[in-house]
Amino acid sequence: MHIRHQKDAMNRPLPDDSAELATKIRAWGAELGFQQIGITGIDLQTAEQQLQDWLAKQLHGEMDYMHRHGSKRSHPEELVPGTLRVISARMDYLPKESDDPKTILEQPERAYISRYALGRDYHKVLRKRLQQLADKISKEIGDFGYRAFVDSAPVLEKPLARNAGLGWVGKHTNLINKETGSWFFLGELLTNLPLPVDTPASEHCGSCTACIEVCPTDAIIAPFKLDARRCISYLTIELKGSIPEEFRAAIGNRIYGCDDCQLFCPWNKFAEPTGEKDFAPRHNLDTAQLTELFNWTETEWLERTAGSPIRRVGYERWLRNIAVALGNAPTQPDVLTALEHRALHDSALVREHVAWALSQHHTEHE
Repeated sequence: MHIRHQKDAMNRPLPDDSAELATKIRAWGAELGFQQIGITGIDLQTAEQQLQDWLAKQLHGEMDYMHRHGSKRSHPEELVPGTLRVISARMDYLPKESDDPKTILEQPERAYISRYALGRDYHKVLRKRLQQLADKISKEIGDFGYRAFVDSAPVLEKPLARNAGLGWVGKHTNLINKETGSWFFLGELLTNLPLPVDTPASEHCGSCTACIEVCPTDAIIAPFKLDARRCISYLTIELKGSIPEEFRAAIGNRIYGCDDCQLFCPWNKFAEPTGEKDFAPRHNLDTAQLTELFNWTETEWLERTAGSPIRRVGYERWLRNIAVALGNAPTQPDVLTALEHRALHDSALVREHVAWALSQHHTEHE
């Protein structure tokens, strides 16, 4: 998403002390809560070819937005004319929790939500901080050309972050930082400032295949290659219709996203919980039982997901996801009662997944 583009400033020359300005930008970024700032150019030729190959093989599933905008996704200068550099920023999000996330996965009656979605919507948090960073630059040098993005715009943020030295793209296709692991968000300022660039990060996955081995649905079909159609994050967030039955059991109790490839990555032993209060779990989403969340009315859901990334799936898919998880939960009276309560739901999508869940429990006792 963009914040602002200061018009008539894209051709403004930078003073001679560009290295000093880059140093100040990193310091301002730290003051604003970013854990790292990197600067890179706009050459994404290799990443562009990889994206085209991935799309040609239909590995993106229903994410048609990956096709849109033509070459703008891999050519920042087409997306924002005049762009010379990308200021890439990362912000840690791993929340402090009373339970190890792996423990929650081992308790099938509990709901597992991807750690990034437990708190406030990161788009809003990073968008505000990037604007503040741009304001600090403007105060220092006057108006300049820029546009800020957080995730949802056609920007190849991970290759850009890699080129800016923030980390390397791991075998699970997430960015990994050697010092802090992979639990962080990314945001970018596309700018016309001819700043000195950083050295790209080198790859350090080595012979490790932990992420490939632990993926519940075998979505990592080869090192550095993800079949999104098999990924639980895709199935529970991006997919709008019915979740294929072949993946439902493997989903377990994951009702929004999946973190397994990060949870078991050796590099995340260096990860530290974030100090950002906005990313702290809200409404007990890190401790909730599946039945508790399944019983939320739509009004309650709307109230409790206000300002949350979970909002994007809508109430219907929220119930769809939890129904699958309840089908994988132990057969207990409260589980059966919750499912039976939704068996005649207005949504055909919800009814289908509830019927499947109930069939799992009935089969178990035949």
